[in-house]
Amino acid sequence: MKLKMAENSLFAILLRKPWWMSFGVAAGVVLAARLLLPEKYVIAGALGGIPFVIVGVIASWRQFQLPSTAGVASTIDAVGAMSWREFSTTLADAFRRDGYAVTPLPGPHADFEIAKAGRTSLVSCKRWKAASTGVEPLRDLHAAKEARDAQEGIYVAVGSITDNARRFATGNRIRIVGGAELAQMLRRLRIVLKERSSADA
Repeated sequence: MKLKMAENSLFAILLRKPWWMSFGVAAGVVLAARLLLPEKYVIAGALGGIPFVIVGVIASWRQFQLPSTAGVASTIDAVGAMSWREFSTTLADAFRRDGYAVTPLPGPHADFEIAKAGRTSLVSCKRWKAASTGVEPLRDLHAAKEARDAQEGIYVAVGSITDNARRFATGNRIRIVGGAELAQMLRRLRIVLKERSSADA
C-alpha cells in the first residue's frame, strides 16, 4: 500500500515552501543540538536534521523543474489559442504521459476520469479559457466526483479563481490547476505546437 503524507504535516508544508526553508530548519536543528545537548549527544541530536535536508533536496528539485515565468506565459498563451479538441487531446496526453489511465466522460460537469495506483480523479477542463471562475462549476464537479465515488476533483483553468471558489475547492478535495502547474504538465506543448506548425506549412 502506498503511503500518503498528511497534507498539513510539517514535511508536506515545507515541500510547498521555498527549498531553502527546509535547509534552514535543518541548520537550526544542528545548532540547537550543539547549544542545548551534552557533548556526547550532539551528533545524535544533529542527525535529527537529516529528514529536513532530504525534504530540502526534494523541494529544490521540484522547484528547479518548474518552467520560467516567460515559459509559463508562452504556454498559457498557446493554450488560450487552442480549440477545445486540441486542448482536451493535449491535456489527456499529458495525463497519460504521467502514468494515468484516461477515460473521457459524456456528462457536462466533468470531462475525464483519470486513474493511477488505485486512485481516481475527475477532471473538468471545458471552461479553461474563462476569464474568471466562481463556485458554480466547482460545485458541479464536486457533485460529479461524489456520484462516481472519486477521491479528488481537478479543475483546469488559465483565468482567475474567486476567493469563494478557492475556499470551496479546499474544503471539497478539488485541486485547481493553472499557471505554472499547468505549464509544467504541458511542458512538451511547445514542441507539439512546433511539430503541428511544421506539418501545416
